[in-house]
Amino acid sequence: MQILNRKAHFNFAIEEEIEAGIMLLGSEVKSIREGKANISEAYIADIKGELFLINCNISEYKGANKFNHAPKRQRKLLLHKKQLDKITGKMQVQGYSALPMKIFFNKKNFAKVIVGIGRGKKLFDKRESIKKRDENRRAQRGEE
Repeated sequence: MQILNRKAHFNFAIEEEIEAGIMLLGSEVKSIREGKANISEAYIADIKGELFLINCNISEYKGANKFNHAPKRQRKLLLHKKQLDKITGKMQVQGYSALPMKIFFNKKNFAKVIVGIGRGKKLFDKRESIKKRDENRRAQRGEE
């Protein structure tokens, strides 16, 4: 199961993607496996030299009853030092943001996050994206 941030490519011009681990509780892992998570409003922040996934909504797991987690808690991202320096360096440049693109499970069944680094798009950039998407659809259908 994978959780996608569908609006990321529409609202941001993504220049680079980095795979990172994420610290989760057991009930959070089970909720993600069921597909009950939302990262469309989530973002990544630098807090005391560490990166955290903030505002990611992972619904409570029904079977965990009193051992459940808080749905919108901060979750630490696990990165190598070089990756951490690269992301924080880009985030300090004016206009750049880091945001989660996708949460998935790798071959070893570890939860991973794809972190996208990019600039926010202006309104005219978004219109251009819509125009290109419509042209591609017409070409695939065989229309002029």
